[in-house]
Amino acid sequence: MCGRFSLGTPAVQLAELFQLDEVPPWTPRYNIAPTQPVLTVVQTSDDSKRLARLLRWGLIPMWAEGPNAGTRMINARAETVATRPAFRRAFRERRCLVLADGFYEWQRQNHHKQPFYIRLRDGRPFAFAGLWERWVPPDGQPLDSCTIITTVANDLIKPLHVRMPVLLAPGDYDVWLDPSFREAEHLQALLHPYAADEMMTYPVSTRVNNPANDSPECVELLL
Repeated sequence: MCGRFSLGTPAVQLAELFQLDEVPPWTPRYNIAPTQPVLTVVQTSDDSKRLARLLRWGLIPMWAEGPNAGTRMINARAETVATRPAFRRAFRERRCLVLADGFYEWQRQNHHKQPFYIRLRDGRPFAFAGLWERWVPPDGQPLDSCTIITTVANDLIKPLHVRMPVLLAPGDYDVWLDPSFREAEHLQALLHPYAADEMMTYPVSTRVNNPANDSPECVELLL
């Protein structure tokens, strides 16, 4: 699964890399946890432009009784995302990019779990394949939320976890974001493990275990 990640890249750089007309309202984060706001890129059917939006991490289905349902849906499995009731509508119509520059996994070692930080070798930001949904309470403001799609782990991550988040190739962003594109087989073909030789991982401090710790020290190599 993917339960914690970082986005320490400055907002101006993100706007350039992800072709955004406006600089998104983002302060660098190093320990993003479920239910917190995450920076996403969406494209609506009414406007072909890419839009940066802050969404709550943990998808709340439109039919949910309350927002707590989102705590169980921070991830969606690539193998079932097109058919599972909680995600199938969003998979057809509400796909998004969840921006990140690294993520964490924990490996059991003797009597403790050691956190590892995983990023691209060149250090550039990337996009998780995500879905978003709008939940409207009986009274009150609508709440937009998202989930990150996961797939089987590549050879780099297998020693840490059996699954990994889907990192989309930049050339696939347009198709993934286009709400009018609904060829399920083509979309699911994008949900594969990222090339292991383009990624790296290293141990980090257990500071990351506590979501309250959100500083550059979280991503530093453990010496």
